[in-house]
Amino acid sequence: MTSFNAMAERAWRVRELYGEAEARRYGRAWTREEVALGFVGDVGDLMKLVQAAEGVRAIPDAQGKLAHELADCLWSVMTLARMYEVDLEAAFETTMDELEAGLSARAGQS
Repeated sequence: MTSFNAMAERAWRVRELYGEAEARRYGRAWTREEVALGFVGDVGDLMKLVQAAEGVRAIPDAQGKLAHELADCLWSVMTLARMYEVDLEAAFETTMDELEAGLSARAGQS
């Protein structure tokens, strides 16, 4: 299994390649906001594939495309975290700790 940091570094290398392609095509690399807007588009594509997986849209090879789109969304999140200088691995651990503690506390109240 690939480590989180190795995945994040690979995501950033791909972002740099996109930046080079954007500079050739548009004269500059996308801004952080434009990358975030691209992520919104990816989430929209993901939702169409979720609908296909649930049987309410007809999309050939929906399962394979769903896997691809989930990976695309992960790439976007990793890229945005780097662009905004967020330690995503640490933030994930902290967030999961908070969620688990909150859920455990609620379970104890029932």
